[in-house]
Amino acid sequence: MHLFYTPDLAPDAQEYTLSEEESKHCSRVLRLGMGDQVTLVDGKGGFYTAEITEATAKKTRLQVVHRQMQFGQRPYSIHVAVAPTKNMDRMEWFVEKAVEMGIDEITFLQCARSERKALNLDRIEKIAVSAMKQSLKAYLPKLNGLIRYKEFIQNNHHGDKFIAHLVEGQERQALSKRITGQGEFLVLIGPEGDFTTEEVEQALQAGFAPVTLGSSRLRTETAALAACHTIHVLLDV
Repeated sequence: MHLFYTPDLAPDAQEYTLSEEESKHCSRVLRLGMGDQVTLVDGKGGFYTAEITEATAKKTRLQVVHRQMQFGQRPYSIHVAVAPTKNMDRMEWFVEKAVEMGIDEITFLQCARSERKALNLDRIEKIAVSAMKQSLKAYLPKLNGLIRYKEFIQNNHHGDKFIAHLVEGQERQALSKRITGQGEFLVLIGPEGDFTTEEVEQALQAGFAPVTLGSSRLRTETAALAACHTIHVLLDV
């Protein structure tokens, strides 16, 4: 299956022209020609089958022959807000695996103990798009750039809100025991040095429930993926 990301494809479109870059990949790299079929995803739930009507390195025209809207849509949503690691490779790994697994939104937090002060959101989006295509997903998660922790937790978030932390002296319940049905779920994951006691208190005051992801001490990117996976395991039935 040859799959192309087409975010500007209208749901009711009958024809579509690939960009010059994608046209070159389609005709020269994949060596596809007139009459061959390809798959298109728009990142918003649209999953299309299209037939090539003209194939050149600069312009490849397609005829949409079948469409599935809300392809793979779930009755619940997952939002992970995580402080990016100093080694960006590890955070890119999380994004790739979370998209393959299924995630709706990712926010990057600037916390008190964060070592990373900037990130390349364009690169992260390219990794997310590649993972979406590889795993045959039709939804691309919303990717939010760095935001200060205090500002983020004070925003109006819908659904159930959790903070996963390791601060001693704080009562926590397993995330798996807090997921009791379908809904919207937001989980906060701290930096490599964890959240500060003050940050945990701020989250609790903002209505976030304290949770644990198990008895093991996890790396930031592992904890973020574990939170996503836990919700899937409980609700993908």
